[in-house]
Amino acid sequence: MSTPDATAAAEAVRSGEVSARELVTASLERIGTGNGELNAFVHLDPEGALAAADRVDTARARGEALGPLAGVPFGVKDLEDCAGQPTTRGSRWYANGPAATRDDLHVERFRAAGAIPVGKTATPEFGAWGYTASPLLGVTRNPWDLRRTPGGSSGGTAAAVSAGFVPFGTASDGGGSIRGPGASCGLPGLRPTYGRVPTLNVTRLAQNAVNFALATTVRDTALLLDLAAGPDPRDRTSHPATGIVHTDAIERLDVTGLRATWSADLGFVVVDPEVERITAAAAEALVGAAALRPTDHTVTFDDYILTYVFMEGADQFVDVPADWTERLDELDPLVVDGWRSTGGVDLPTFARVERDRRRIELRVAELFEHTDVLLTPTNACPPFAAEGPMPEEIGGRACHGGHAALLTMLANIANLPSISLPAGVTDEGLPVGLMVTAPRHREDVCLRLARLWEEAAPWPRLAPGR
Repeated sequence: MSTPDATAAAEAVRSGEVSARELVTASLERIGTGNGELNAFVHLDPEGALAAADRVDTARARGEALGPLAGVPFGVKDLEDCAGQPTTRGSRWYANGPAATRDDLHVERFRAAGAIPVGKTATPEFGAWGYTASPLLGVTRNPWDLRRTPGGSSGGTAAAVSAGFVPFGTASDGGGSIRGPGASCGLPGLRPTYGRVPTLNVTRLAQNAVNFALATTVRDTALLLDLAAGPDPRDRTSHPATGIVHTDAIERLDVTGLRATWSADLGFVVVDPEVERITAAAAEALVGAAALRPTDHTVTFDDYILTYVFMEGADQFVDVPADWTERLDELDPLVVDGWRSTGGVDLPTFARVERDRRRIELRVAELFEHTDVLLTPTNACPPFAAEGPMPEEIGGRACHGGHAALLTMLANIANLPSISLPAGVTDEGLPVGLMVTAPRHREDVCLRLARLWEEAAPWPRLAPGR
C-alpha cells in the first residue's frame, strides 16, 4: 500500500475503502523495511497502535462518527510526551525513565481526532542542533541522500514523513526545527505563532519554541493546525481561538497585492550561492503566482546568535536532574560547553539578553511597516553530513556554526508565523526551502501563499524512490 496523505487516508477509512488496521499495518511494515537505514523511528508501539486501529474499525462498523484523522498513523517527536511511550529527549539522562502517563496537548488533540501514534521519532539531545544525531539515539539520515542530515531537531519526523513511513508526525520549532528539516527533506513546514498551539509541561520563559507537526501537503498542514490550535486552561500563554478555518483559508484568502520583500541573508548571514540562486528564483515565481507586490526595502539585522543562545537557554534548566553538574559526562560532548556557559548566567546578564531581544522585536515591527511578507531562504546551506557537526564554512566562506540555522531563528526571537516551502533541488539533487514569514498571528497568510506555490510549482510528496 502506498502512503496517502493524512486527509486522503482518513477519508479512505471513513468510506470503508481501507481499514485503520490496514493503514497501521502498512505503516509498520514500511518502518520495518526502511528504518534501519534512516533511523527515523527510535521506539515503536505496534501493539498499542494496532489496538487503537481496531477501535477505530469497530466504531466505523457500529456507524459511529469518525474524526478527521480517523485511523491515520503518525509519529511523535521524542522531545514530546505520548502516553504509554518513553520520552528520552535524545539524552542518556532520560534513557531509562518511565513511559509518559499522558500526551502533550497537540498529541492529545491529534489522537482525539482519530490519529494513531505508532512510535517516537529521533531528535538530537534536547533538540540542540540543526541535524539529528546523539550518543543515545544514533544518527538519523535523509531519505533524499543517506549521507546527508534530514535537519534538526525534528529530523526524525521529517525523515519518517518524507520516506512515507507515516503521513504526518509531530515536530517542534525553537529555532527552526520544523522549517529546517522541512526544507532539508522537501516538505512544507509551518512554525505557528507562539501560543497558537498550546503546550503542556513545556517551559515558557523564552517563549520561542512551538509544538506542531510536519506533513507532505499544504492541505494536511492546514488541517493539522485547525485541530491543534486553540486555548487550553493548562497553558497560560495559549491564544484564544481565531475563528479562522485554515483548510478554507488556503483556498479563499485574498492575498493579491500584499507587499513582499526578498532578503537572501537578512544583512549578515553567510548563505550558499546555489541556495541563494534557487530560492531567489522561487521567491520571484511566488510573487508572480500570488500576484504580490515586490518591494525594494533593504533588510538588515546584526548577528543575534548570542541573544538567541542565552534566551533559549533559559528554559533548559527547569526539568534537569538535581545533580546535573555531576552528570555532564553523560551528555553529547558537543552540548556540554553550552550547559556550562548558560549555567553560570546571572540575572543582570539575562536582563541584557532581554533588552537585546526587544531591540530585535522593534526592528521586526519596523520591517513590517514596509512589507506584508518576508521571503528568504530557509536554510543557509543544503543538507550537510548526517553525523554533523554544524558547518563552519558555507559556500567557501568561514562562519560560526549557527549560520546554517540563523535565517529561521528570527521568527523564534520575534514570535512570527513562518513556513518553509520546497523551492527546488541543488545540482546534487538535495532539497532547498523558500521561507515565507508573516506578521504575528497571520498563519493564514503563510498557508495561503504556500497553497498558491503548491499549485504553481508542485513538489514530490515523498523523497525520490520512496
